[in-house]
Amino acid sequence: MASFNKLKNVLVLAFDWILSGAGAADTCQVTVTQPRFQEADSSMHTMFLMCTFSASGCSSSPPEVLWFRFLTNKHEDLCTPGCTDHQKYKVHLSENNISLQINNLTVDDNAVYICGIAFSDSSSPHSKQAGDGTVLTKTGAEKQHSNGKFIFMIIASSLLFLYSTTVFTFFVVYKLKPNLLKKSGNEDQRTENCKISSGRKIFQAIAQELQKQRYAEHCRQPDDLEDDTVYQNR
Repeated sequence: MASFNKLKNVLVLAFDWILSGAGAADTCQVTVTQPRFQEADSSMHTMFLMCTFSASGCSSSPPEVLWFRFLTNKHEDLCTPGCTDHQKYKVHLSENNISLQINNLTVDDNAVYICGIAFSDSSSPHSKQAGDGTVLTKTGAEKQHSNGKFIFMIIASSLLFLYSTTVFTFFVVYKLKPNLLKKSGNEDQRTENCKISSGRKIFQAIAQELQKQRYAEHCRQPDDLEDDTVYQNR
């Protein structure tokens, strides 16, 4: 980070040498703002890096727009102000909004991009300013492949869970079916036994009733015989 700040300061000082001019208002002051991060997925082939600026006390002429980028161990001049590769880079300016168009975007374009604004007709040290930089990150195909693999693992896990649930259900039914049949048979046997027991009780009740009737008839017979004997003696 320290080396990055040193290089940034060197670039800002270099504006005076690249775009030095005379007869400018000393009150010209420029402020440059950039988003800290911009990300592009693997399907994107064109990227627009945004930059905005505000100027006070400066001339009405359009400023010079410069773009640099910092790689791991070096920096590259992209547009100062003319672009080094017109097929790869293109600068768009609309009032206070600036964009750098990057074509044929690859993971090799991952870097820190610096936007610089300079009013070349001003000698004020604040008339040439640079933004804090935008970190551009393009995800490679390996990340997309990893996401696809992760989705595949989720689907496979879901199917495996459904398969395991089905097998477990059939296993439980297979194991419990004999017990259920046995339990049902036992209940049927109990019902049959209850019917037999109930029939026996009814039969016993009928037999006892018949036995009582026979006993009552047997007890009445001696009285009848005694009445007949008395009648005959008379």
